[in-house]
Amino acid sequence: MQWTLVIPLKPLSRAKSRLSDTAGDGVRPGLALAFAKDTVAAALSCAAVADVAVVTDDERAARELAALGARIVPDTPAGGLNAAVAHGAAVVREMRPRTPLAALNADLPALRPAELAAVLGAASEFSRAFLADAARLGTTLLAAGPGGELRPEFGVRSRRRHRASGAEELQLAGVDSVRQDVDTGEDLRAALAMGVGPYTAAVSAGLLIPGS
Repeated sequence: MQWTLVIPLKPLSRAKSRLSDTAGDGVRPGLALAFAKDTVAAALSCAAVADVAVVTDDERAARELAALGARIVPDTPAGGLNAAVAHGAAVVREMRPRTPLAALNADLPALRPAELAAVLGAASEFSRAFLADAARLGTTLLAAGPGGELRPEFGVRSRRRHRASGAEELQLAGVDSVRQDVDTGEDLRAALAMGVGPYTAAVSAGLLIPGS
């Protein structure tokens, strides 16, 4: 099964405010973009992924992610994360009505293509499924099979909301890179310990990471 991934990305100037203890205002936009570039590059290298649609209105991010091979979908609703995911899914389904879809976080800089393939393979067994983040509170991936609706409920404590909405929680070991999103300095330290992609490695060099 070949999946299309929908990756929402807010304007870089507003991204990753919780990293303020690690990266100053002048660094955070570049760090957020580096996370997204490593996420997209790994996703496009995954054997289970046919293509990647990034939903964003940030011109710099759109330009650099398109150069990696992502399809850019303007964030027309401008209504937040869930609206962006739903819009991206609708645009993809207009062109490919039966493609399986998965919404993926843009802040997975340690993402491994083989681990992503394992998650998508497990998700293919269900009409709708999700993967919890490393903290087991949020969600890093939400999948819907051919013709199914994502019905995203991302945000604070989204794991609970996705379970309540009827999505199957994927219980997988060995997919830590797909769970490790980065919101805080501690998250970044965990991702760096796993081994991040080249874009994040370059931007994060020299940062004072909490706990390091």
